Amino acid sequence: MTDVTEEALDTVAVGRQIRHARKSLGLTLGQLSERVGVVPSQLSLIENGKREPKVSLLMRIATALGTTLEQLLGAQPADRRAALEIELEKAQRGPLYAALGLPQVRVSPRMSTEVLEALVGLQRELARRMEEQAATPEEARRANTELRAEMRACNNYYPELERQAQELLDAVGHEDGPLSQHVTADLADHLGFSLRFVNDLPHSTRSVTDLRNKRIYLTQDDRGHDQRSVLLQALGNYVLGHRTPADYSEFLRQRVYTNYFAAALLLPERQTVALLQRAKAQKELAIEDLRDAFAVSYESAAHRFTNLATEHLGITTHFQKVHESGIVHKAYENDGVNFPADHTGAIEGQAICRYWTSRVVFDVPDKFRAFNQYTDTVNGTFWCTARTERHSAGLFSLSVGVPFEHAKWFRGRDTTERSKSRCPDETCCRRPPEALAAAWEGNAWPATRANEHLLAAMPPGAFPGVDDTEVYRFLESHTD
Repeated sequence: MTDVTEEALDTVAVGRQIRHARKSLGLTLGQLSERVGVVPSQLSLIENGKREPKVSLLMRIATALGTTLEQLLGAQPADRRAALEIELEKAQRGPLYAALGLPQVRVSPRMSTEVLEALVGLQRELARRMEEQAATPEEARRANTELRAEMRACNNYYPELERQAQELLDAVGHEDGPLSQHVTADLADHLGFSLRFVNDLPHSTRSVTDLRNKRIYLTQDDRGHDQRSVLLQALGNYVLGHRTPADYSEFLRQRVYTNYFAAALLLPERQTVALLQRAKAQKELAIEDLRDAFAVSYESAAHRFTNLATEHLGITTHFQKVHESGIVHKAYENDGVNFPADHTGAIEGQAICRYWTSRVVFDVPDKFRAFNQYTDTVNGTFWCTARTERHSAGLFSLSVGVPFEHAKWFRGRDTTERSKSRCPDETCCRRPPEALAAAWEGNAWPATRANEHLLAAMPPGAFPGVDDTEVYRFLESHTD
């Protein structure tokens, strides 16, 4: 029997196979629906690839059509036209077509093969030209998109990293409360590393690990970073057995895993989940309570919440770090929120709707307390909580959101703040109001702040942006 999983099932191809087999037998949708016991409208959605059928229904359809489940799932398109129809349907559902903002073309039996050929040809050429334009930064965005898909698939929860972090905490006897700098240093001692604080750390680094002599070099000028976190990330690379990354994708994955590992040490799973479960039972979940309980940054607490919320609380969620300009710096979701994306599916660098909580919070006078808001979007209503924090690169908002049905577990659910977003509809917030446009269009000439880094290739080297010569000279100068 064919193993049918969500990832393996190609709904468009399967739908076309069902339609071809049905028409070959001269059956109407109504006749097939009677044989398999579902309404014609549901069959129509399946044939059009808009609904994923259960395996049991697929088996009934295969029997009714005189074929097998394996043939429905594995057969090649019946003919050239069927192949074109499938290719066009898939293209129109992909991120490239979505980024164009064009209406969907309905693929019907009345559409001529010549029109199909032309539309598919245009899609192929557009995709080819976009690939030609993809420079190294584009590849980095693709790697980021792939990694975010992996995180979504596992609900941003990595049990093996949790286990390794807990084993290390057990080894130094840490049981409860915030992880102090003293205990953090004990972790380094346990792993055989000595710590050296220096004033000449290479400017492109946050720490340097001498694996030969098992030393970790840090700076007392933390540059806005928690020294515990910097040290734990350095230890994480060692514990997780990371080697020099072969490409940017591997570099990015290593960084995500080390950040996760460090967070699992700062906010251990057992204690953090216990705190969250108590707060959920009291309907008092709040990111700031997590921050305060473990003496970490709000951003670290928000990230950690996304690690544990779905796995242990049954809450789907999303996280955003948005620059005051409205541009997404980091994002994660497994709750279906409609983040803006480019043709590759990348979220980073895209502009968030100005009516979302992560944008509205910048204009809120009270910066001491979290700002909460319900937002009606094209994908449903979401409740979000947000704060702003200043980093070296400017002011950012940090927000965590959940679908409306999960808002009941959070402090701040009683907020009266509400907004409506129609994005990606351009009339929502991407175009100026008609009155403003009428008054100023053609009469304004802004001097833009050029983001020159966007025009440059990704920094070379195994560790992008790090000057290997500078690092090696530094280690040489500190070798006894």
